[in-house]
Amino acid sequence: AANIASGDGVLVGNIFGISVLDAVAGDEVEIATVGVYELPKLSTAVIAQGDRVAWNSSTGKVVVPATGMFPLGVATLAAGNGTATIKVRLDGIATVAA
Repeated sequence: AANIASGDGVLVGNIFGISVLDAVAGDEVEIATVGVYELPKLSTAVIAQGDRVAWNSSTGKVVVPATGMFPLGVATLAAGNGTATIKVRLDGIATVAA
């Protein structure tokens, strides 16, 4: 229900992926759900390499999994306090409405 830029994290229902192209609200957008992507991370989150990670749709950032957070995949590199991004491995591909 919003404009999406290429490279943005997109969560629709139970599908999470990275937008392949820019899209206007209401248009379809192809999202990649497999591969390793550098995503914004809650800067205070401390995540070790190999840890499971989740998406906080309220902030649009990767976090340590907690109740109400959408599971994303696995951190491929560690990212400590003060780090703004993290590399995450996702699985799959889909097309959804923006």
